[in-house]
Amino acid sequence: MTYSIVARDAATGELGFGSQSHFFGVGRLVGWGEAGVGVACTQAFVNVDYGPGAIAAMRDGGDPAEIVAALTGADEHSAYRQLAVLDATGRVASHTGASCAPYAAGLVGDGVAVQGNMLGSADVVPAMLTAYEAAAGRPLADRILAAMTAAERAGGDVRGSQSAVLRTYSSERSDTPWAQVLIDIRVDDHSDPIGELARLLPRQRAFDLIGGVIFAPNLTIGPYEGVDPGELAAKVDGLAEASALLGEQNREADFWRALLLARSGDKAAAKALFDDLFAARPALRGFLAGIGPLGFLDNVDEYVG
Repeated sequence: MTYSIVARDAATGELGFGSQSHFFGVGRLVGWGEAGVGVACTQAFVNVDYGPGAIAAMRDGGDPAEIVAALTGADEHSAYRQLAVLDATGRVASHTGASCAPYAAGLVGDGVAVQGNMLGSADVVPAMLTAYEAAAGRPLADRILAAMTAAERAGGDVRGSQSAVLRTYSSERSDTPWAQVLIDIRVDDHSDPIGELARLLPRQRAFDLIGGVIFAPNLTIGPYEGVDPGELAAKVDGLAEASALLGEQNREADFWRALLLARSGDKAAAKALFDDLFAARPALRGFLAGIGPLGFLDNVDEYVG
C-alpha cells in the first residue's frame, strides 16, 4: 500500500527517507531515522515495530542485512511485509515478502533502497531508482523527492495518493538527535501529496533561514553587540533569499530583515523596507511598535511614527 526510499548522500553523509501511500498519515508509520545512525522504512501490511527496532540495532552497530534478517525472521507474518534498512556508512538491505500485494518489488543501489507494494505498474520501483541516481549532485531531499515524483508518474499506488513524508538527517551522531533533523515535512491527507511536498520543501528552507536569524542571540533578541560584519551580511542575504522563496504573499522574511537592518544601524534601508511592509500589511506597524520596547528595537518610533 506504499512506496518508499531510504538513501544516504555519500558526499555529506546525510541520511533520509521518503514515502507516499493511499493511507492517512503515512509519516506516522513508515519512516524511522536518527542522525549519524541510520534510516529504515517499514511498510506493506506494516509492522511498525520494525522501524524503531532497526534504528536501535543500528545505534548499537548492527549490520543492516543482519537486522533485516533478525526482524523478519522473528515475525510470523513477514511474508506480507516490506523493510529497507540503511546505516550511516551506506550499508543497505531490504526485504519484500513473497505475499506482498502486487505489484510489489524492492531494489538496492549504492547507498539507496527503493521499494513498493500495491503499485500501479511494475515500472514504479525501477523508475524511483533511476530518478534518484539521475539526480546525483543535488541535495539529498531533492533527490528523494525526484524519486517519489518518478514513482507517481510511473503509476504510484494503485489506489491513488493520500499522504507523504520527507525527512533528512545530518551525518552527525549526537546526544540531541532531534537537533540534527534537517528536513521534516509531512502531508497527512491531500489529493496530491507529492506535489505538496514539492511546494513545502522550499518553504521549510526559507523558514530555516528565518529561524537562523530570529532565534540567534544578539541578532534579533537581546542586545545587538559584537556581531561580525560578515555574519550580518550573510544573515541579511539569507533573509533576502528566504523572501524570494516565499514570494509576495508571505512577507515574514522581509519583516525580520528590516528589523535586523534597523538593529544594525542601516536606518535608510530598514525604513524603506518597513514602509513597504506597512503599505502591504498595515497591522505590522502596530506589531513593530509592540515588540520594539521588549528589547527588539530601542528607536522603534523612528520607524512607526
